[in-house]
Amino acid sequence: MPVDPLAFARDLVRCRSVTPAEGGALDLLARTLAPLGFAVHRVTFSAPGTPDVENLFATIGEGRPHLVFAGHTDVVPPGDAAAWSAPPFAGEVIDGRLIGRGAVDMKGGIAAMVAAASAFLAARDLKSGGTLSFLITGDEEGPAVNGTRKLLDWTRERGVVFDHCVLGEPTSVAELGDTLKVGRRGSLSGTLVVEGTQGHVAYPHRADNPIRRLARILSHLYARPLDGGTAQFQPSNLEFVSVDTGNPAFNVIPAKVEARFNIRFNDRWTPASLRAHIEAEIGVAAPVGRWRVDWDPTVSECFLTPSGPFTQLVSDAVFEVTGRRPEPSTGGGTSDARFIKSACPVVELGLVGTTMHQIDEAVPVAELEALTAIYRRILERYFAG
Repeated sequence: MPVDPLAFARDLVRCRSVTPAEGGALDLLARTLAPLGFAVHRVTFSAPGTPDVENLFATIGEGRPHLVFAGHTDVVPPGDAAAWSAPPFAGEVIDGRLIGRGAVDMKGGIAAMVAAASAFLAARDLKSGGTLSFLITGDEEGPAVNGTRKLLDWTRERGVVFDHCVLGEPTSVAELGDTLKVGRRGSLSGTLVVEGTQGHVAYPHRADNPIRRLARILSHLYARPLDGGTAQFQPSNLEFVSVDTGNPAFNVIPAKVEARFNIRFNDRWTPASLRAHIEAEIGVAAPVGRWRVDWDPTVSECFLTPSGPFTQLVSDAVFEVTGRRPEPSTGGGTSDARFIKSACPVVELGLVGTTMHQIDEAVPVAELEALTAIYRRILERYFAG
């Protein structure tokens, strides 16, 4: 029997898979995909200083073309459960909306993918050629160290080649299918450390307050935009997110101040050129004094999936179901597409994301069913040959 998207989404929401806990979500996926004919693999990855994470790879068919549905079953914590209109892991439907943590981000999307695949495979098989896979992680909301990136390496070592990917993140803005993510800006983080000389605030001439130097640096960096954007991307943007001296006293000039920052950058930059530019600008603002930038090793590079037959196929599927053409977009934050883009062209298409990570995260049942229809049309078009 084809999988019902609402019933499956409710069952997924009931799995308490707050990152990095598996919470039964991958068990449910495995039990659902295996009877459909998928070969299911459960793979756990580890790394020092990070939690172990279990992932799932399921595949059916053989040969090319090879389409992979990707996503994550881990969710963010629910926050104050008493503030929800229904328990965050109960999967209740109220006034035509499925309420629960992960309903939008992105258990609802995964449920639509599984339901679409089950309906598609019930109508036809892939014996004539072609492969359909699911690449599901439990680490997207966490450090993203033991999830999609390592699962892609695992599939590559086994000779798996993907041709295209649909990632089911909640990318729609106001109406289902109004936006198709075809790229993302890169992300680069660092900690600016400015050294000084500790001393008594009543005798500033005996000290060197690093906060004064930091203030000049921040003013200089904020006064000079990185760029004005490009044809496909928003302007690059730098934001400082914390400033800390570790100093609890009011009468002590600190010896050091640290300021953490993040940059979202477009295709005018590479991580290397951006690092060099930022350090050069800091040097202009603070030509005298000790400072350094400790760059975070976790970097997401900017990428773009060019317009072509695949993006047109996805756009056509959306139009057939909703009557609207999705607007190509590269805005927003990062996603696991930053890893997948190295394996194959990837687009992101999913539910309306207005309630993700919020109290009372919810998806209209009609929207869940429509997304299932869109994913099924993608499958029918993709494997039509």
